[in-house]
Amino acid sequence: PGDEGAVEGPPGEEGQADGAAVALATSEHDLGEILVDGEGRTLYLFEPDEQGPSTCEDECAASWPPLVADEPEAGAGVDEALVGTAERRGGGTQVTYDDWPLYHWVGDGEPGDATGQGVEDVWWVLAPDGTPLRDAPTDDNGGRDLGY
Repeated sequence: PGDEGAVEGPPGEEGQADGAAVALATSEHDLGEILVDGEGRTLYLFEPDEQGPSTCEDECAASWPPLVADEPEAGAGVDEALVGTAERRGGGTQVTYDDWPLYHWVGDGEPGDATGQGVEDVWWVLAPDGTPLRDAPTDDNGGRDLGY
């Protein structure tokens, strides 16, 4: 108990909990109130997804593991009506929020980290209402080119 929602890699990789329940919650952060997983790990959206199917695959998904689960659960502060899922092109079911596919960032070492904010000016944390926090401060990652 407690780590059933841990999802560390894209579908098919070790650490994935496809089929398990995943809890979503909110957390107070320097960026404002943001969406996190049940373990307090920051969740991100990828702007090119445009609230549709995931476009982050291969090298992108290695750096930004998708949050995968068949049964996402709305925790404290989360609008249950915004929680959903979408099938990934390579298989697996990705958790969505307000139709945005959700991801972790491998650069976040601990719960509460949000070092992916603003990376390449396309990766953003989400507010509890599902909007990306594009105007929130970054950790000097904005504009950084990851090469994929």
